[in-house]
Amino acid sequence: SIWVVTGDGDALSIGGNHLIHALRRNVPVKILLFNNQIYGLTKGQVSPTSELGKVTKSTPFGSIDGPFNPVSLALGAEATFVARTVDTDKQHLPAMLRAAAAHDGAALIEIYQNCPVFNDGAFDALRDKQANGINAIRLEHGQPISFGVERENGVRRNPDTGDLEIVAIADVGADALLVHDAHREDPSLAFALSRLSLVPNGPTPIGIFRDVKHPVSGQELTAQLAANRAETGTAELDALLHAGDTWTVA
Repeated sequence: SIWVVTGDGDALSIGGNHLIHALRRNVPVKILLFNNQIYGLTKGQVSPTSELGKVTKSTPFGSIDGPFNPVSLALGAEATFVARTVDTDKQHLPAMLRAAAAHDGAALIEIYQNCPVFNDGAFDALRDKQANGINAIRLEHGQPISFGVERENGVRRNPDTGDLEIVAIADVGADALLVHDAHREDPSLAFALSRLSLVPNGPTPIGIFRDVKHPVSGQELTAQLAANRAETGTAELDALLHAGDTWTVA
C-alpha cells in the first residue's frame, strides 16, 4: 500500500507530469493532494491553484494565471478514483481515505487545507462547521444531490442547456435532482460536477466524484510474465531478452 503526500505546488507544478501519467496509467498509489492555494513552505508565493488576482510575494500586482482545478485535472487524465474532502471534517476525511485504500489502482484525494500564515481563511466556506452545513455538497453514489441545512437545495441538469446548476428544491421538485453515479464509465458528468464551484467560497462538491475499475499498471506485466512462464517454462529475464531474434554487436 503506497501513499504519496503532496501539495498543490509540487503535484501540479514541478511534479505535474508525474501526476497526470501516474493517474493515466493507473499506477496503484494513493495520492493525498493537500491544497492550500499557496506555496506555504517556501514563504507564500502564488501556487498553481491560487485564485486569479491573488497578491503574493511572487505576484505583487496580482496573479494573471488561471488556477488549476485538481479534481478536473485528475478526471481529464482519466483517473479511476477522484475525491475531495476538507482537513477539519473528522467524519468525511477518514471515509475518503478508507475508500481510496479499498480502490484497486490510482486514487487522488484533494484535501482543502488552511494555511494560517500565508492564506488564512481560504476555505472558511467549508471548514467552518456552520458554513459547511450550508455549502458542502456531499456526493453520495446512487443518491440525489441535495445540500443545505435542511437539504433545501440541490443540483440538476438544466433542461434547456444541459449544464449542471444549483437550484432550490422547492422551485423544481425533488424528482428534478441529479442522481450521483460515481461508477459511471464516462467521466463527463463527474467533470461537470467538479466545475460547479471554481472557487470554494460557496456551495462546493465534496466526496467521491469517480470510482471505476480499469486495468492496474504492473498487473498486466505480471500476467504477461505468467503467460510466458506457462509457454516456455521460465520467466527469467535473460530468457525473455533472448527469445526470438538476437544480434551480436562488435
